[in-house]
Amino acid sequence: MCDFSMHLCHLACNNSTMLRVGSKVTCMACRSLVPTRTGVRFRIPLQKLHPLYRAIHHRYYGNSNSQRPPHRTAARYFTSMSRLPMRPPKPPPGSGGRSYQQKRNFWVARLAARLLKLRYILLGSAVGGGYTAKKTYDEWKDMLPDFSEYNWVIPDFVWELGEQIDLEKLSKALPEMEEIAKLLPDFDKIGENFTFIKSLLTSETSGEPPLKATDASTAASQDDKHYKKSSDKEKIDQLQEDLLRTQLKYQRMLERLEKENKELRKVVLQKDDKGIHQRKVKKSLIDLYSEVLDILSDYDANYNTHDHLPRVVVVGDQSAGKTSVLEMIAQARIFPRGSGEMMTRSPVKVTLSEGPHHVALFKDSGREFDLTKEEDLAALRHEIELRMRKSVKEGQTVSCETISLSVKGPGIQRMVLVDLPGVISTVTTGMASDTKETIFSISKAYMQNPNAIILCIQDGSVDAERSIVTDLVSQMDPHGKRTIFVLTKVDLAEKNLASPSRIQQIVEGKLFPMKALGYFAVVTGKGSSGESIDSIKDYEEDFFQNSRLLRDGMLKAHQVTTKNLSLAVSDCFWKMVRESVEQQADVFKASRFNLETEWKNNYPRLRELDRNELYEKAKNEILDEVISLSQVTPQHWEAILQKKLWERVSTHVIENIYLPAAQTMDSGTFNTTVDIKLKQWTDKQLPHKALEVAWETLQEEFARFMAEYKGKDQDDIFDKLKEAVKDESIKRHKWNERAMDSLRVIQHNALEDRSITDKPQWDAAIQFMEQTLQSRLKDTETVIKDMVGPDWKERWMNWKTRTSDQHIRNETKSELERLLKLHDEHTAYLANDEVTTVRKNLEGRAVEVDPVLIKDTWHQLYRRHFLQKALSHCNLCKRGFYYYQRHFVDSELECNDVVLFWRIQRMLVITANTLRQQLTNTEVRRLEKNVKEVLEDFGEDTEKKSQLITGRRVQLAEDLKKVREIQEKLEAFIEALHKEK
Repeated sequence: MCDFSMHLCHLACNNSTMLRVGSKVTCMACRSLVPTRTGVRFRIPLQKLHPLYRAIHHRYYGNSNSQRPPHRTAARYFTSMSRLPMRPPKPPPGSGGRSYQQKRNFWVARLAARLLKLRYILLGSAVGGGYTAKKTYDEWKDMLPDFSEYNWVIPDFVWELGEQIDLEKLSKALPEMEEIAKLLPDFDKIGENFTFIKSLLTSETSGEPPLKATDASTAASQDDKHYKKSSDKEKIDQLQEDLLRTQLKYQRMLERLEKENKELRKVVLQKDDKGIHQRKVKKSLIDLYSEVLDILSDYDANYNTHDHLPRVVVVGDQSAGKTSVLEMIAQARIFPRGSGEMMTRSPVKVTLSEGPHHVALFKDSGREFDLTKEEDLAALRHEIELRMRKSVKEGQTVSCETISLSVKGPGIQRMVLVDLPGVISTVTTGMASDTKETIFSISKAYMQNPNAIILCIQDGSVDAERSIVTDLVSQMDPHGKRTIFVLTKVDLAEKNLASPSRIQQIVEGKLFPMKALGYFAVVTGKGSSGESIDSIKDYEEDFFQNSRLLRDGMLKAHQVTTKNLSLAVSDCFWKMVRESVEQQADVFKASRFNLETEWKNNYPRLRELDRNELYEKAKNEILDEVISLSQVTPQHWEAILQKKLWERVSTHVIENIYLPAAQTMDSGTFNTTVDIKLKQWTDKQLPHKALEVAWETLQEEFARFMAEYKGKDQDDIFDKLKEAVKDESIKRHKWNERAMDSLRVIQHNALEDRSITDKPQWDAAIQFMEQTLQSRLKDTETVIKDMVGPDWKERWMNWKTRTSDQHIRNETKSELERLLKLHDEHTAYLANDEVTTVRKNLEGRAVEVDPVLIKDTWHQLYRRHFLQKALSHCNLCKRGFYYYQRHFVDSELECNDVVLFWRIQRMLVITANTLRQQLTNTEVRRLEKNVKEVLEDFGEDTEKKSQLITGRRVQLAEDLKKVREIQEKLEAFIEALHKEK
């Protein structure tokens, strides 16, 4: 009977306090209902019972103890049992001689009364419970039993549910008494059922033997004896199993409630996104905080400022499971993975926040990755890997550049975590030699922040003595005031370690020299990269449910699973944020005041333009200067092109075309030689030289405009940027290759023409020839003067002397000049016998000379002699246009060299005109396009802008902008934080 009552009482109250009787567990209420003669040898003090149980106890044992304390008035509100009719008095002692039939009827009546009593218990609990639920929160709290002695049974997180549940709203949401009455059973049908049961029990033909109280008493006695015979170890094991079962029960209840809450919040957030609530959507608290950290990361990547804002810094040895722990907290496999290979090559800042959809996105990108789709997860992992490799400079293995990632989803704990590269002990092949030191410096830079929460990850499957990160963490946080220790791969640790107590020493902080706020043990999967987060959670729960570590008490329930870890880290993170954020805001406020004061003192008349704003200003100036190229007149372009082209090709024309052809004495041979050499020159060199000249002219004009541009806002701070843009644009620019073919045809046709139509063209050709020959003669005179040294006038007037080489050259020059006077029509080259004669003559004057020196000196002397004769001939040809028209028939004057210079001059004019058209119609626009591309590329390269736009003024404006932005963001965050409180 007690077992049956026990189960029914559990339906009436789920919070009954449990005791052990033999091998069975019964509630206190049932113990109070069992008579003393059933074998139960002790009673429960009345003051420890629930009000409902006290009411039942008071009704049936009202005369057992006259000294008991009066029950609380709340019991009257809780149940109607206090108004039940009093139990009939016991029969007098002399009624013991009744017949067997009377005893049987009495037993049947007693059993029916017990059943009726249970009915009143059930009905009274239902009606009284519904009525009492409508009471205020204080009365309900007053009626609850005292569970302080059994707080150890229930995990800590169950008590924290009270902070998240509004009981006042819950009480208001319960139905009224009229609605509860509708839910009560049909009492007429219940009475009919009891009548039927009574008829069965009182039937004479029943083959069932009557139940006897002595059987229950005997069974209880045997259970007590068995309990006494059990060993202490078995008792402890049984208690631990019960404790674990209770903990798992509440864990499942909590998970079910969290799942329901997650779905409800998802629905609410989705409605907000659709605008159903018609309210302005604001950024979440964690998003505001993450923006502040992003700005700080851009402002000072090397942590030179006093950036003491809290972050959760995840550090650990390589392959210790840092990434897996982060993925379990983020509830998605978002990081690239490798078998023993270093995958985390730069810090990754992950901002976790709650949202209606499980998505991820980068700070500088608008694309959302749906974390519920495998293809999006693969794309996200690939993008993270690409960003890491891009951030690593050439010759390095890791980078200090931070990658910012935001992960949102239903039920995700709000916090900011920074995943750092794993600490290594040895640099392997393929790594930079300073990789180990770089990882240490990056880790220290993040951990030295006094408000950073250090999440120290330790691989439980390897020997603890091999750990490097614990020593590093103990150096940065020796007192463990902001460190949370996480032991990963506990399943492998339990399997491989011969002494499981070693795990207990680790999680109790007795093995490592480091100290920590808390110690956690987690399992992040079986080691397969294809496992889903849900399967890992199930595996983790099953492992700890069956693990002897938890069953034997080596681990506490609140120390296991990544779920409990994420809750603890989030609580610690927000506690640290609330304690430090206002102090950090004051620091940046003071920094802003100092910067503003410096600007007012040094740059009172200038606007505070940061580097990006200055770059935009310089960009507009450069584009204006490029556009100004289109305003250059055609005459200016052609004059510049013609002059530069002749400077480039004049040497070739004189040395390789004119002088060789002029050595011939026959006009026909002269013209033939000129035509052949001009054809070869046009086919191989001239078009290419012309395009080079055009491109150089465009560069020079572009540079001239950029240098001469003077606007009202001209600033020398842009000089370095303009020079870099000019050089890069010119480097990228390539002339249109098709222009060379068309230019070759034009030049060939121009050089083929020999028809000078009028006297002005003839005079212009003679003038061009004369200027060219005079220029060459002047250059030759300079070379000869350098060879022979100062003349007698300079030696006497300026006290200059000749060197020994110059003396030899001067003597050689004198000897060769005598030879030219004797042979005025001498060829351009000396014969060998002539060289020997000159050498012997010089030796006769005690001058030792080399034959090569004689030939070099002769070349310059003959060149001067030839140019002087050509100039004389040019003067004679000034009146030779008449003979030219008659093709020099019956004339001793032949001016074929004038025709040659006319052909060259006409080719220069036509080429300059063609190049000018290409410049103005095509190349200037292409150059402008190249400049725009270069400016766009420089604008996206932060490092490039930092190199090209420098100075204290720029840096001061940059700092001012960032500090103001940080302060404003911090103030907005603090305001939102106070509102959330």
